[in-house]
Amino acid sequence: MKVNQKLKFPYFPICSGVEAIEELYYLKKGDGILVTVNSAFNDFIRDYVDLDGKITTSGRNSRDWLYDQLKTFPDKVENFPILYKDKEVMSFGSFRRRTKIRPLDDIDLMLVFSGDGTTYFENNGTITLNVPDSAELLKKLTNDDGVLNSIRVIEKIKSSLSIIPQYQKAEIHRRQEAATLDLSSYDWVFDIVPAFITTRDGNNKDYYIIPDGAGNWKKTDPRLDNDRATNINQRFNGNILGFIRLIKYWNTNCSIKISSYLIENIVIDYFENRFWWNGRTQELRDFFNDLSTSIFNSHLDPKGIQGDLNTLDWDSRQKVSSQANECVQNINNAIYYENQGYSNEALECWRNVFGSNF
Repeated sequence: MKVNQKLKFPYFPICSGVEAIEELYYLKKGDGILVTVNSAFNDFIRDYVDLDGKITTSGRNSRDWLYDQLKTFPDKVENFPILYKDKEVMSFGSFRRRTKIRPLDDIDLMLVFSGDGTTYFENNGTITLNVPDSAELLKKLTNDDGVLNSIRVIEKIKSSLSIIPQYQKAEIHRRQEAATLDLSSYDWVFDIVPAFITTRDGNNKDYYIIPDGAGNWKKTDPRLDNDRATNINQRFNGNILGFIRLIKYWNTNCSIKISSYLIENIVIDYFENRFWWNGRTQELRDFFNDLSTSIFNSHLDPKGIQGDLNTLDWDSRQKVSSQANECVQNINNAIYYENQGYSNEALECWRNVFGSNF
């Protein structure tokens, strides 16, 4: 096999035998050891994409410890509202779905309160919560008209966190929908979001109600996001969560960055229309080929709440499409070089896709 030879041409067209790419590609490491493309990808993913295993374990342990502290607030904090029995705390977000990439910078939690007779009214996606006089603790956090103020609820959580001895010197503040706990001992922050669970509606569906950042509330349902990611990953034998993380890493290096939640749903939308896993290289090429056109389409919120998640303007969509097409060309070139044994040229093509850390 040829190793480290130079070519005279800038790129080659697609060639046959792409299914053999991962077995045929070799690159030269500093110690002179030859490794397969699969090993090269695994090193890149381990060192730059996926969360370090020790960090993940530490994050989960610290999250679970915080769970237990939050559950005690009604007993330890004066006038703290009652929590929803057996569903007091819920983990959500990309760390929960295992689609988080480096660095671990935040961990999301919901602190779920008992409605205690509270009713809600929805108008164009904005929800107001009307608290009855019988719900005395929640009533203390309402406006003068009896409407529950989400900012006051967040502030109640924020002020209560300081009763935990380990958190007395932490930075605690309100950020949009959450009370944020920033501990010097961790590289990540905890975003604690107050929430309520609705009763089932006429369609036999219930929702979580969380702050909208402006004092009112909005619907969400992270259970559906969790289940969707888990189900598609199981359907493709555990390959999809890692693929999502790889695409998220690619997204961080692009000139037009797609929101993390949107790019995750674009990947899942792509695989929902496929039937089997064709290997990482082919799936990367096919995904970027699909992205070059699907970025112009709607990508609807799977929860049926937010409508179209794709809010990019036309110019941004065109730039994403162009970036995706460049990835397709680079992967096609890498396939050709790898099949010919030109490792350095193939590696450069992958760097064009994922950046200098590859």
